Amino acid sequence: MAVRVPMGFEIAGVKAGLKASGRPDLGLVYSPYPLAWALMSTDNVVKAPCVSRNRSRFTSGAAVRGIVVNSGNANCATGERGIWDNEDMAGAVASALALARVQDMLTASTGVIGQPLPVDQVREAVPALTSALGQDSAPFADAILTTDTVSKQAGATLRGGSRIVGIAKGSGMIHPSMATMLAFVLTDADVGQDDLRALWPGIVERTFNQVTIDGDTSTNDMALVLSSRQIGADREEFAAALEEVAAKLARKVARDGEGATKLVTVHVSGARSGAEARAAARTVAGSTLVKAAVHGADPNWGRILAAVGRSGAVSDLANLRIGLQGETVYRGTVLPFDAAALSEKLQAEEVLIEIDLAAGDALGDAWGCDLSAEYVHINADYTT
Repeated sequence: MAVRVPMGFEIAGVKAGLKASGRPDLGLVYSPYPLAWALMSTDNVVKAPCVSRNRSRFTSGAAVRGIVVNSGNANCATGERGIWDNEDMAGAVASALALARVQDMLTASTGVIGQPLPVDQVREAVPALTSALGQDSAPFADAILTTDTVSKQAGATLRGGSRIVGIAKGSGMIHPSMATMLAFVLTDADVGQDDLRALWPGIVERTFNQVTIDGDTSTNDMALVLSSRQIGADREEFAAALEEVAAKLARKVARDGEGATKLVTVHVSGARSGAEARAAARTVAGSTLVKAAVHGADPNWGRILAAVGRSGAVSDLANLRIGLQGETVYRGTVLPFDAAALSEKLQAEEVLIEIDLAAGDALGDAWGCDLSAEYVHINADYTT
């Protein structure tokens, strides 16, 4: 899908030969302007050098000029060599762009853990990468994919003309824990760094951190928002649009989960707090038994109820309600329903699970997918 990036950005994606498939595997986002930015990243104790390096840069509070991303190799658990290879990747791009400081270029990697990054191939591809910089986001969106079956983009335009464009990758090894994928959101809205850093954690918590595919948190996850600050924007409108773009990307990642045939949305209402609503929704979306039932179009509401019970969210059990595809199947006790007819509704590509905890007025959503045999096939043969 061709999408024009916001003002003040250039973007590219090329082939560096990192993937055996020969698909694009090296991407670049660049701006001639200092970028305001905010970062959320994995809290896995095992993390790739790109995560640690970006966190250090984030803590410094300095502006950046872009990010270089490779796919096909996570460059994680590769010792001191991995640290230097990650720095070399940033340095090669910074030099080609004549940046004063290598620290102005952030890094991201995704792919197989424990294999050294072929950094010489990266260096060789950098001239082609920087020469390919342009306005079309599609080459970059393709270059960051791994087991994804489709690229993932979303956008919004604000009243004053500023734009937000989000690009993400993610299909497996995804579970709420600070980020849950690689996501890069670009905007030309004039929003300062302090505002971005105040907004971004909450938005990530309500969107990217509500996606679960398989219960595994990656070593390389990160979500960034970068602003070239070219066009004035209303802060409240910007915040709402930024969250809308992030939520769209989260849904796209869930729908493209490894082996997935269905997108599952879990909507929780009646919670005492947003945190409890989100916890209940995440637990249901991440339940292996619920995911298997969704795959088989089995209206087994008992699995949903059990997941809610272990989520830690407080509920009024006498009035707790569960709905499947718009039909209430439980309200404090079993209700009669046509199992065959509901099973037919559950054959749809999108499945909605609604839960009313009847304990308050807070809401929360989570997104996941069904569990199919194809998921096992993909991950059984991932490196062989």
